[in-house]
Amino acid sequence: MEVITQALVNSSIRYDCGTCSIGKFLVLLMIVGLTYLMVGHKVSNHSAPSELLDDFVVGEDKLSNGVVHRIGRSWSKPPRLPPQLPPTEARNGTSNLDQNKLYPRSVWISRQQKVKEAFHHAWSGYRSYAMSYDELMPLSHRGNDGLGGLGATVIDSLDTAMIMGADEIVSEAGMWIEKHLMERIRSKGQVNLFETTIRVLGGLLSAYHLTGGEHGTLEDSGISVTRKGAKPEIFLKIAKNLAERLLSAFTSSPTSIPFSDVILHDSTAHPAPDGMSSTSEVSTLQLEFNYLSKISGDPKYGSEAMKVLEHLRTLPKVEGLVPIYISPQSGQFNGENIRLGSRGDSYYEYLIKVWIQQKSGRNSQLKYLYEMYTEAMKGVRHLLVRKSIPKGLVFVGELPYGSNGGFSPKMDHLVCFLPGTLALGATKGITKKKAFEGNLLTAEDLENLKLAEDLAKTCFEMYSVTSTGLAPEIVYFHAEGGSEGGPDGGNKSSEYINDIIIKHNDRHNLLRPETVESLFVLYRITEDSKYREWGWQIFEAFEKYTKVDSGGYTCLDDVTTIPPPKRDKMETFFLGETLKYLYLLFGDNNVLPLDKFVFNTEAHPFPLN
Repeated sequence: MEVITQALVNSSIRYDCGTCSIGKFLVLLMIVGLTYLMVGHKVSNHSAPSELLDDFVVGEDKLSNGVVHRIGRSWSKPPRLPPQLPPTEARNGTSNLDQNKLYPRSVWISRQQKVKEAFHHAWSGYRSYAMSYDELMPLSHRGNDGLGGLGATVIDSLDTAMIMGADEIVSEAGMWIEKHLMERIRSKGQVNLFETTIRVLGGLLSAYHLTGGEHGTLEDSGISVTRKGAKPEIFLKIAKNLAERLLSAFTSSPTSIPFSDVILHDSTAHPAPDGMSSTSEVSTLQLEFNYLSKISGDPKYGSEAMKVLEHLRTLPKVEGLVPIYISPQSGQFNGENIRLGSRGDSYYEYLIKVWIQQKSGRNSQLKYLYEMYTEAMKGVRHLLVRKSIPKGLVFVGELPYGSNGGFSPKMDHLVCFLPGTLALGATKGITKKKAFEGNLLTAEDLENLKLAEDLAKTCFEMYSVTSTGLAPEIVYFHAEGGSEGGPDGGNKSSEYINDIIIKHNDRHNLLRPETVESLFVLYRITEDSKYREWGWQIFEAFEKYTKVDSGGYTCLDDVTTIPPPKRDKMETFFLGETLKYLYLLFGDNNVLPLDKFVFNTEAHPFPLN
């Protein structure tokens, strides 16, 4: 309309209007306007994009039946308009299409190949110096059994090798599992219920699926079935044997909250020395046990695990947020410490992922999980989200003494799982574009998606603010009214050098996956190539500072100094998660699509039920 009006004003009509009445001029404008609307009405029968609808529908009228409300009866067939970009992309002045033109597919295939080479290098160090041990110590060329002695790196790495098409490693790992793992399970002593479930049980179950264990479902994965190594029935048999022993943690407890530790050889369980279980640990078992019930046909596994979430549903919370400890003896939360870092993180992750996994029960018996997740994210936004000064990075802090205590501007790297979880919860795995076109996003979804993108930016800056380009385990933020002070990350050219504080004891890097996990999910959902670029920068830093020439990669003691002092350990999740998510980030979107697969907290993919 502005264009037409301007054209009128700039034409000869402008000169004639000096002699005509204002009324005639308004009539002329009205005729032109009506003509424009009639032409637009005739051209299109399509609904306006949901971004446009958001501009018109606000407040309590914005939502209707869980979707963005369409314009009312008075404009049922609006004119066709140019595609509307989400606000963040509009501000950047470039579309996703234009961004993707800058990065040919061949570049990403090449970068993906570099990640595959890194995986081979990591495996070669493990195979040479630590085969059969849980983890490699790459500097001293030996192994350690810090996870109970089940050969955790072998099992954690297997589905990564399958996804990458690393057939020799698939064969080697699969045959080791077939020959040795069952005997280990029968003879080993104490293991942690949570770590064993997410790494070993999860790895076995994912391998079962990716070797064709579920007929007719593997084609959704975009991965070729590999017949090398153990057959799927072997993985299932071992998984069931392990799960039977892990079930003692549930059945031995006087409440629905399982004990933290299991003695494998005699299938007994006991609480941790302080009697407490971590809230995140007891609530991060359900994807695995549910999937085992599905493929085995025995409901007891999922039934025991789901009792935990059903019980947690009944407990009092602080705007959906929960303390990080819970007692298996009383079934009640212990203390008031609320955080989304260690011991709290994956509680929130599994609320939405278990709901997504069980498609048939989403609107019936499992609706409570979605409601718990939604309430918790409201609580996060209200109680935990702040902005740093001077540059305004959005971060998630902690409430060490509950909602009535002080706020701490501390953020673990572990919290960087949250951007991916928020994005997944908003679109349920489909792209943002499809969600907008289908008017599938509620106002709550839009808020969570915006927070996801803001937090992903912060997580990336936790890397780029350091001298090595690798994030520390914990950071603090300068915040309004806060008293935090301390050393910076060492990269004086970073725009955020004064926003982020890295204390001496928090400077280590454990090769963690959480940030690249979120970059992977956000790239799949937003299709914004910046997440790939950020992931590539992080990968290059891992290559430069953590790679060990003799094989493997090592943790670092201090990411703020160059050269960084090294810590003699390669975590299993570097192969099971970090490299897997980087490989998927640089690959095609039809591989393990997020609307058909859900990843457990150790990055092992399971198909949706």
